[in-house]
Amino acid sequence: MFDQTVSRETRSRLYSFVRLLLLWNRRINLIARGDEVIIWERHVADSLALLPHLPAAFSHAIDIGSGGGFPGLVLAIAADRPFHLVESDQRKAAFLREVARATHAPAIIHAGRIERVSIEPAPLITARAVAILPDLLRWSARLLAPGGVCIFPKGRNVEDELTAAKGEWNMRVERFRSLTDSSATILRISEISSSGPHAS
Repeated sequence: MFDQTVSRETRSRLYSFVRLLLLWNRRINLIARGDEVIIWERHVADSLALLPHLPAAFSHAIDIGSGGGFPGLVLAIAADRPFHLVESDQRKAAFLREVARATHAPAIIHAGRIERVSIEPAPLITARAVAILPDLLRWSARLLAPGGVCIFPKGRNVEDELTAAKGEWNMRVERFRSLTDSSATILRISEISSSGPHAS
């Protein structure tokens, strides 16, 4: 279930996170009910799979559309680095605040739309199952610090999304095979600049 590099303390905090998620999931839709029995494999392990691809050292990160806390809150706990979690649904934002408090995760919750939040640009941006790649890059453009990277797990349509994004963006793309889903790919995107009509 866990990589050996995940400490006992981190495991304990993740167990607390999952307990709270399953409790809150009775009242608000954080994950599909059918996913509750496979939450560790489907959501937690899938989020932890991003750890090896994070920058070696980063001051803080931004997670777009955090929802039930995947991957941002899991990564905040596992990496023990500040993550700004952006979630427009007020109830989900309340859940994220409760988990951050209970697990002492270094997470700052922003209850609002990504287009409107004010956050210091970060060297790392993450997002999972939120939007297609062109939208993610558009949102990330103003929030990514110079030299920063975006890490986005993507499904079977990854090549179509990359093709669409390359019409608007210049970027360096690294692909990594997902260890938790044979149909998924982890994208590590850097050197991002606009090439579309909105380029300056």
